[in-house]
Amino acid sequence: MINHFCKYPLWEVSRRLAAVAGGSQPADLVIVHANLINVCTKEIQEDISVAVAAGRIALVGDASHCIGENTQVIDAKGQYLAPGFLDGHIHVESSMMSAGEYARAVIPHGTTGIYMDPHEICNVLGLEGVRCMLDDAARTPLKAMMTTPSCVPAVPGFEDTGSHIGPKDVAETMNWDTCVGLGEMMNFPGILSSNEETHAITGNTLKAGKIVTGHYSLPETGRGLNAYIASGVRCCHESTRAEDALAKMRLGMYAMFREGSAWHDLKEVAKSITDHPVDTRFAVLISDDTHPHTLMAQGHLDHIVRRAVAEGIDALTAIQMVTINCAQCFQMDQDLGSIAPGKCADMVLLDNLTDLNVTRVFIDGDLAAANGALTGEYPAYTYPEWATRSIHIRDAITPETFRIPANTEHIAPDKTVTVRAIEVIPARVGDYERHVALPVRDGFLESDTSQDVLKTAVFERHHATGKKGFGFVKGFGIRCGAMASTVAHDAHNLLVIGSNDEDMALAANTLISCGGGMCAVQNGKVLGLVPLPIAGLMSDKPLPEMADTVAALEESWKEIGCTMPSPFMTMALIPLACLPELRLTDRGLVDCNRFCFVDVEV
Repeated sequence: MINHFCKYPLWEVSRRLAAVAGGSQPADLVIVHANLINVCTKEIQEDISVAVAAGRIALVGDASHCIGENTQVIDAKGQYLAPGFLDGHIHVESSMMSAGEYARAVIPHGTTGIYMDPHEICNVLGLEGVRCMLDDAARTPLKAMMTTPSCVPAVPGFEDTGSHIGPKDVAETMNWDTCVGLGEMMNFPGILSSNEETHAITGNTLKAGKIVTGHYSLPETGRGLNAYIASGVRCCHESTRAEDALAKMRLGMYAMFREGSAWHDLKEVAKSITDHPVDTRFAVLISDDTHPHTLMAQGHLDHIVRRAVAEGIDALTAIQMVTINCAQCFQMDQDLGSIAPGKCADMVLLDNLTDLNVTRVFIDGDLAAANGALTGEYPAYTYPEWATRSIHIRDAITPETFRIPANTEHIAPDKTVTVRAIEVIPARVGDYERHVALPVRDGFLESDTSQDVLKTAVFERHHATGKKGFGFVKGFGIRCGAMASTVAHDAHNLLVIGSNDEDMALAANTLISCGGGMCAVQNGKVLGLVPLPIAGLMSDKPLPEMADTVAALEESWKEIGCTMPSPFMTMALIPLACLPELRLTDRGLVDCNRFCFVDVEV
């Protein structure tokens, strides 16, 4: 695969690199006396120097002969030099920041490259929205490698999105310089059933010689997983059990161990390599989704490496999992993922292998961050007006909008009706279908906080069709109030949850008026609000401001009774119909085991 993310392609600078390594030309930069973390051989080499020219590594070893009059020399004595960290699967939109602000946030933590799947903005604004994100990211040093959104919508026929991506669209994007593969193929039912359009999407990627990334969330590791991998899918980040990750690695699939703000899978999936004497070359650490307060308080991939070490993975292996393993997954290890001659000079200095504190970050041989701060400023980027006006609701939303009539034939003698409820699981992507008896008042179904059951609704917000779906959700612990969000994977329609119709209407209208975002409401008062005007998903505010705003929203969630980690991310998955067991879209309740619509009432 041709890498368009280095300062210069290797063939343009090979003569210079050879001359610098041989000593006939001076290096641009030499780092001396480092403890090199050699991810090629999984060892630490002491007192090693690295010479850099034209953004690439010319020599690793004794570089004294590479130092000229104008060579910059950095003494790294006592520190550890590692390749720049790579995030193999990330949705930048889930940081709630624009791509440029996201880059500012993660580079100081050692992240030099990301493989981003912009299917959130694509579901809202299509490929033109994706181009905006790429233009935004391009003004920064961060290597933002795109995987084309594969499932827009995520599960065709079960939801309404702002756009549609088909095989021809995928084929077109494979010619973009920024494109390195296909985003997570969530439509595993289409793959397993040999659906023609689904296989045309993956086929056009494979035809271009690029990587198909996966999303296989079934707890099945036999014929289905084999069929999925056989179709050309190279990696998957949806393992939640050790046996899932182990099975994938044994079948030659890269198992991506996820540790995001909301999804804490690492504790379990780490056991696939800590409890088994297997080679770890097919194991990769990824974030998937990282929120501003996590980036501010804990970091990005540096934090995930620390978490891996805490779960029993040795530091060198963990660093391989965010460097060379990731680069090899995307077949880009000829340029990225290791500190070796000819590779891009993307490097990170760490002060120790326990805390893994990042002291300096180099991208293409240039110092990009030092001691937690960026070293340069970037040009401004403004999203076009059409990208900030994406909320289109046909009908006025009032408290009466949320009334759910009960079927009189189903009312029990105790004036209850048994309904299907979505029970969420804290810090997990799955959910359970539960059957709950709910009270009927004046002919309408109501929330029941004594059973921790709340009414929920999804409104189509892209084309003003007036479509809306209703259901019930369990597990948030809300005693009184409502929450609303236009971050509602993957169609990102308007999602509202609440204990009473009045607060639900206020929450919905609050987001409509500010162009999208997330909010929490109680007793007619807005307690917390995160405006996200870019596609209803992102803000152009800097990290500290976003971290404070999101933290305030989390406090408002606690105020109304919810104590789970990152509850708004758990809430945001309620409409995602490619995850088991029960989901709610703007078209209604979806049984995600059988992939069919079901009634609210049992």
